[in-house]
Amino acid sequence: MKIGFYTSTFNDRPLEEVVDFAASAGFDAIEIDVGGHIKTPDRVEAAVTLARSRNLFVSSITYFGNQLDADRDKRRQLRARTADFAEAIGEAGVPIFVIFPGRDDSAGEEANYDDFADFANALIGMTQSSGLTFAIENWPGPKDHFIGTTPRGWQELFRRIEDRRFGLEFDPSHLIRIGVDPYRAMEAVKDRIAILHAKDTAIDNEVLQAVGYHGKGWWQYKLPGQGLLDWPRFLRQARGHGFDGTLSIEHEDAAYGWPGKDLAARKEGERLGLTYLKTVLSGL
Repeated sequence: MKIGFYTSTFNDRPLEEVVDFAASAGFDAIEIDVGGHIKTPDRVEAAVTLARSRNLFVSSITYFGNQLDADRDKRRQLRARTADFAEAIGEAGVPIFVIFPGRDDSAGEEANYDDFADFANALIGMTQSSGLTFAIENWPGPKDHFIGTTPRGWQELFRRIEDRRFGLEFDPSHLIRIGVDPYRAMEAVKDRIAILHAKDTAIDNEVLQAVGYHGKGWWQYKLPGQGLLDWPRFLRQARGHGFDGTLSIEHEDAAYGWPGKDLAARKEGERLGLTYLKTVLSGL
């Protein structure tokens, strides 16, 4: 497995500085955030070339946005831009394009799944020549209600999107905080995991007891190895299912400068994550 990180942690820094850091710290790969470091489809090739010039594997490019936005004009604009990015990313030879399904609150459950699946199938069809894989991250969204972010939701999508070029950026941290067993969850989608997000979650049971699941402050995202996930078990399980892709650290640990605070602390967090994951992998 390759180890990389998601550049969103450094969206306040130019991409050249970010890839220089990644290379000097010993990372194998990088996952580039569109909003922070690419902006427009015509800049994809230059961003990818820059990363590769530092001998970094560009594991994926990630584009935030609610693909089911209830505002139809916004939805059409986002999807048109998504298609343009897909074409550029495929031409650049990047293997994975990560997007987010979102949700339309004005539509029913079935309609949301049908609509997003139709769009995903269209993206797959238009990128046959490049073979680009599309993945969704299981981030539940700002209202914790995005479709396709739970085991049942994944199955709803996969029965509508049969092509194996559609899969998951599997992030165990989100599953832990919503009460889903990440090991059982992985078992059910083992053939649909395109990339792994390396992020952990810690839960303060005393705060949880005081405020309940709908309260605040009882969970925190953490660097790999500093939360509840059993990383040796998790990565052994992934490897056992044949996963040999990229572990992309998504650093959102407030103890190490996130979000957008002390730059040295953020870099230290990335280094700690890299060291920990290397140690786990070497022991498998």
